[in-house]
Amino acid sequence: MPNIKSAEKRVLIGKMRNEQNKAEKSKMKTNMKKFDAAVAGGDREAAESAYKVAVKTVDHVASKGIIHKNNAANKKSGMAARLNAMDK
Repeated sequence: MPNIKSAEKRVLIGKMRNEQNKAEKSKMKTNMKKFDAAVAGGDREAAESAYKVAVKTVDHVASKGIIHKNNAANKKSGMAARLNAMDK
């Protein structure tokens, strides 16, 4: 345990930000799973709307620094490839 008051505050702030980051990452994963479910269901319109939401959340999480920007780009390109493969 920290003995200095500012160090105690930093511990509390770190815990709070950790919980916020976990919530954002969880929201991102949920939206990606909804997209995957729409693709698996074969519904093109639902997949497109889920894709837009998923990409937006991935971009948001990457802008906050929760995931790396290259990781976000990889996730988005994978989703785009699955969406485009639905036509075939």
